[in-house]
Amino acid sequence: MVLILSVISINKLQLKVQYFTCPHIKISVGLLLKCTLQPFSQSQRTRGPGVDQDPKGLFEIDEKTGWIKSKMPLDREKHKSFKLKAFALSPSGERLESPTTIEIYVLDQNDHRPEFTQKEFIGTIPEFSVPGTSVMQVTAIDSDDPMTENAALSYFIVEQESIPPHSINKTMFGINNKTGVIYTRDVGLDRDVVQSFKLTLQVADMSGMGLTSTGHAIIHISDINNHAPKFHPTTYNINAMENKYIAELGRVNATDKDQKGGDNWRIKYTIVNPSGHFAIRTDPVSNQGIISVVKPLDYESQAEYRLIVKAENEVRLKAPYEQIHSATVTVRVMNENEAPVFYKNPIKVTVAESIVPGTVLVSDIAHDPDNAKLRFEIIQDPENWLAINHGTGQITARRSFNIRSPHVRNNIYSAIVKVIDQDAGGISATATLEVNLWETNDYPPVLIPLSGTVCSDRDRDKLGLLLSAVDEDMSPQADPFTFYIADQIVAANWTIITLNETHAVLQPLIDIEKGEFSIPVVVSDSGSPSLSSNALVNVTVCPCDSFGDCKSYTAAIFGTKMGISFIALMIIMGCIALLLLLLVLAVAVKGCTRQNIRKGRGLLVGASDDDIRDNVFHYDEQGGGEEDEDAFNIDFLRNPSDMVPAPASFFPQDCSLPRGKQPLRKDAPYTLPSPTYPRKPPGDPTDIENFINVGLDAADNDPNVPPYDTALIYDYEGDGSVAGSLSSIASMGSDGDQDYDYLNDWGPRFKKLANMYDPR
Repeated sequence: MVLILSVISINKLQLKVQYFTCPHIKISVGLLLKCTLQPFSQSQRTRGPGVDQDPKGLFEIDEKTGWIKSKMPLDREKHKSFKLKAFALSPSGERLESPTTIEIYVLDQNDHRPEFTQKEFIGTIPEFSVPGTSVMQVTAIDSDDPMTENAALSYFIVEQESIPPHSINKTMFGINNKTGVIYTRDVGLDRDVVQSFKLTLQVADMSGMGLTSTGHAIIHISDINNHAPKFHPTTYNINAMENKYIAELGRVNATDKDQKGGDNWRIKYTIVNPSGHFAIRTDPVSNQGIISVVKPLDYESQAEYRLIVKAENEVRLKAPYEQIHSATVTVRVMNENEAPVFYKNPIKVTVAESIVPGTVLVSDIAHDPDNAKLRFEIIQDPENWLAINHGTGQITARRSFNIRSPHVRNNIYSAIVKVIDQDAGGISATATLEVNLWETNDYPPVLIPLSGTVCSDRDRDKLGLLLSAVDEDMSPQADPFTFYIADQIVAANWTIITLNETHAVLQPLIDIEKGEFSIPVVVSDSGSPSLSSNALVNVTVCPCDSFGDCKSYTAAIFGTKMGISFIALMIIMGCIALLLLLLVLAVAVKGCTRQNIRKGRGLLVGASDDDIRDNVFHYDEQGGGEEDEDAFNIDFLRNPSDMVPAPASFFPQDCSLPRGKQPLRKDAPYTLPSPTYPRKPPGDPTDIENFINVGLDAADNDPNVPPYDTALIYDYEGDGSVAGSLSSIASMGSDGDQDYDYLNDWGPRFKKLANMYDPR
């Protein structure tokens, strides 16, 4: 270990001593340096790192002589330098001068070997790389002082080993001894020959002359796409069943010498002459081409296919001298017995519903791809309208159709036809036959009604007999209908007036008093061709009332020449007698009722013998109206002293009626005294006016009978109101009995009111 020590001192005038710098001395561990002071009689001491600070105990100083010594070996890699402070003490322990700084530098020795940063370096170089191509860089470190030769490193390749062994004997790699970059030195890096190299490396310090260490580097040769795939073999023969989708029909095999599993090894297959029936894909594991059938084959159309399959890499080929390979695949289609096929499904036919039986509806409806013998059947025909030729499949109408059948929906009749391949053990197919029916004019219209009445004394504006017709056909084979009279002689007296498409009016052209007539009427539809029907309409002409209704019983009596029969006359007389009896009974009841009223004290206020009253409806005091059907109790209009209850029976033995009690109203002050009513009408008719006036005055002043001049009670606010009643009717006395002085306490506005009622 080489140490350099430098002492820096400061001149102290008071000590009168001479200071001088110690020379640089190279020493080993032990005695370091002696710095003497002439004259010198004081003790010397040091402090700082290596003495009394970490790391402690590395240095010491002789207090008497001033020699600085190291107590143990120093390591530059841990402590590059030390800075100490030295000072002198008097025998009494006092400092004689300021501390002197002493710096000690530890010189480096080559005591560390260089070490590689990795135990094994891994690199990759593409095959066929040119010489000088950089592969990778290796690195090493040395703990010695990098500013000295102790850390000056140099790299070497000691040994080269190829994998597989001995595949290449020449030196393929070199290394830059300063930077550690490994590069190629020669050509011939073929991955097909050698896959990788293992290099033994060495690093040494002192620029290659010092301490050394060894390491390793593995260099892999990466693959490039320098090989095109090739088929083996180049021809293939495959059989395929017709009418089927086949996911894997067969495989073609092509190989690639590039690295297996890599991108340069993967093959893409293509069918050069596609027919639309085949497709090819690559198996990712085996790299083979898988051919599949994506559209079913047909043996009858084409029995054999010749496919040209091409193989190439997904990555662009870097060897232009390589050629793209192809192979030939022959696919033979195997015949299969197929089911018959209908030309159309559903089979649609449009015919008239009144088709003639035996008419051909459709023929040549199916065929067999294998040209087998076929048999045709109808397996569903709800109305049994159809017939089929079992050999040819020709469908005919067995009988006429009916569009109103429940099996006809939206004018379509459906049946199911089946065809069987007799050579294939019963292989069959079915199809739906849809017969679209259109309406024909099959039914004539029927006239309704066939009888009726017409007024003899009719107005010209009034209608006669309303005629119509019904037709089982549907539009356009039905309405509008046409009506006319078939007999020209009858048409001179009668006419038919059309109202709309379905109705007409039959009425006479001349005035006919009475009688019965038969009118021949013809009605026709609008079909093509048009159909019509004849009918006799029986018309009875009779007198009519004001409403236009025929008086048939009057016509029965007066409209015949035979006169009135005895039985009819007896019935009429009996009805008249019954009416007279009812009239007598009604008069008797009315007379009894009037007599009972006269015996009383006046049933009605101011009532007379001829007094007749209807019931009064109570609509409430503030409205009501016509919709209020709560009848007012008519007893309130009667004399308060007399109430007449309902009679005990319709014919009472005693016409005298008991007197009832006056009805009370809870919303009226019924406790007030009533005035005296006149009890008996005057004997002299000239005094009837006074009688009426007296009764009227009594009624007006009676507070217990209508009309009431009282406050209507709709609700109660409760007891304890300080205000009295404002109604004059509710007052128990006259105005003179009232004390209106309290109105003066209500303010100026009520004071005037008090003066009006109490002028005192």
